[in-house]
Amino acid sequence: MQPLPPIETVDLFPILNDHLLDLLRRLAPDDWQRPTVCKGWTVKDIVSHIVDGNWRRITLYRDHYQSPELPVIDSYESLVKYLNQLNQDWVVATRRLSPAILIDWLAQTGPVVYELFKQQPPFEAAPFPVAWAGEETSLNWFHIAREYTELWHHQQQIRLALDQTDVLMSAELHHPLLDTFMRALPHTFRHVSAQPGTLVTVTVTGPGGDTWYLLRQDTQWALVQGAGSLQPAAAVKLDGAIAWRLFTKGLLADDARPYLSVSGDQTLGTPILRMLSVMA
Repeated sequence: MQPLPPIETVDLFPILNDHLLDLLRRLAPDDWQRPTVCKGWTVKDIVSHIVDGNWRRITLYRDHYQSPELPVIDSYESLVKYLNQLNQDWVVATRRLSPAILIDWLAQTGPVVYELFKQQPPFEAAPFPVAWAGEETSLNWFHIAREYTELWHHQQQIRLALDQTDVLMSAELHHPLLDTFMRALPHTFRHVSAQPGTLVTVTVTGPGGDTWYLLRQDTQWALVQGAGSLQPAAAVKLDGAIAWRLFTKGLLADDARPYLSVSGDQTLGTPILRMLSVMA
């Protein structure tokens, strides 16, 4: 059984950016102040956070600059705490800026980020690992796919607040998101015991949905391409409209449970309810 192939997301960045700009340019003033699933953040706050991410990517890739004020980060928890404070500081500082400025910045930075990502050799080491997948070193293609999921899910949080989510649920845009998120499965199952050869399948329904195959090998779990004649010990099915929210901490496990079904061994199916594909 072969491992999963890399995920190609680079050329999806301008599509995402155009969709967001088109949405934002049509918003009424009150729409910018709508609350979102990000506690304490409005639509405008999330837009500002997206812009912040773009400026940081340009700072890193184009200017090769890092803040001299980086704290000591010696654990996953300290990294999450640092990122949360970094994000909040920017959002609070930019609340005094107009939506028009944020739109201008988004239009300015989005194409630059796309060009910078196109220049990165996909199989060379990325500047940061994808920690939620349990990696200490990641390749550029995976890091860029992770960045794609960041932009996708933050835009979808905006769209959820505005009841305009359909455009990002196309197979073209949704499947790469799910495929990237599912790379967290082996790390999520790392403490789940099973005999070598045990198979768990995870199916996400709806446009862009698919089935992923998680196989227990001698000492670890691994995602593989298909399972041949091997029958799953547990088959998980999850509603596609719910999956992205669950994996980005936008929905509690208990609230997602009614949208999840597990056939077979329940102890091998329910760990997906605690899977996170964001730094949280």
